[in-house]
Amino acid sequence: MQLPELRIGDLVAKIPIVQGGMGVGISLSGLASAVANEGGIGVIAAAMIGMGEPDLAANPVEANVRALRNEIRKARSLTKGLLGVNIMVALTVFSEIVTAAIEEGIDFIFSGAGLPLDLPKYLKKDSRTKLVPIVSSGRAAEVLCKKWERLAYLPDAFVVEGPMAGGHLGLKPEQIFAPEFTLEKLVAEVLAAVKPFEERLGKAIPVIAAGGIYTGADIHKFLKMGAAGVQMATRFVATHECDADMAFKQAYVKAAKEDIVIIQSPVGLPGRAINNEFLEAVKRGEKMPFTCPYHCIRTCDHRNSPYCIALALMQAKKGNLKHGFVFSGQNAYRVDRIVSVKELMNSLRHEFEEAQRSGVEDQRRTG
Repeated sequence: MQLPELRIGDLVAKIPIVQGGMGVGISLSGLASAVANEGGIGVIAAAMIGMGEPDLAANPVEANVRALRNEIRKARSLTKGLLGVNIMVALTVFSEIVTAAIEEGIDFIFSGAGLPLDLPKYLKKDSRTKLVPIVSSGRAAEVLCKKWERLAYLPDAFVVEGPMAGGHLGLKPEQIFAPEFTLEKLVAEVLAAVKPFEERLGKAIPVIAAGGIYTGADIHKFLKMGAAGVQMATRFVATHECDADMAFKQAYVKAAKEDIVIIQSPVGLPGRAINNEFLEAVKRGEKMPFTCPYHCIRTCDHRNSPYCIALALMQAKKGNLKHGFVFSGQNAYRVDRIVSVKELMNSLRHEFEEAQRSGVEDQRRTG
């Protein structure tokens, strides 16, 4: 059995893999179009997408919206495949970015880092964009379904992000390693939460598993559980097409298991990153004085923060890791080389088929 399709509404991805959105310039048109060309869903991350615009500090709304439109159009020129935009609810420019993405006819909006309670209100009658919230609990999925139902809309799908994900996490620090918050349990929770809405309203709500998925065998496991697809981000950093500097990618190749750490981000969420001297300095209590230049995240306590996360992540994207750090998933240490997106996708297909054959053989042996 080959990797199945992923159907979200009337849009069909040839393979059930969503490339996770990685903000501050890590997944832009280059990576997203490459993934889309291989049959997956390529995702442009909106967070600080205007980092290369000369007027970002003076005109953050205009700069970020302009950059987003440019990246979507560039990606469209490079692929006929499916494309999405990842938009954090906590962005100060959330409303403007959502509006621009829909106006550009993006296929999907993936939205997390908060509950996108009013996201359907941005759709027009002729909008073709599908709306996919990112949640970390069955309760959050239920709340969104109930809220959106009052807006005469149901989520087109859900991404369920578990505790092994990279970047900012939607769980409390004490939940990250707790056995009751594994991705397997969260996926089962969300599947159960959406089922009554699917049955009552006659709309399929596919569930996409995310966080720590690394191999084709992992994909097979979650599809067998009832997920319609998976979201992967860490694997796509270590590709030639990833939009980050090579030094950023090499941080994954060089990382050991013990280098993957949980940090407390200035935006008020725990996050997972690769430890380095920058983070060690933060741990020692050293502060990097700054004035808030971008006001990019509503939840950022910039007056009491030891550093500006936007500046740190921008420096990391450019490969200047002395002044920044690299977000990663728990499995980043397993990366041992940089490959093409095509090579990665082919290996995932092969591993999936091997897991499928192994499962069939096990069933035969057990009768």
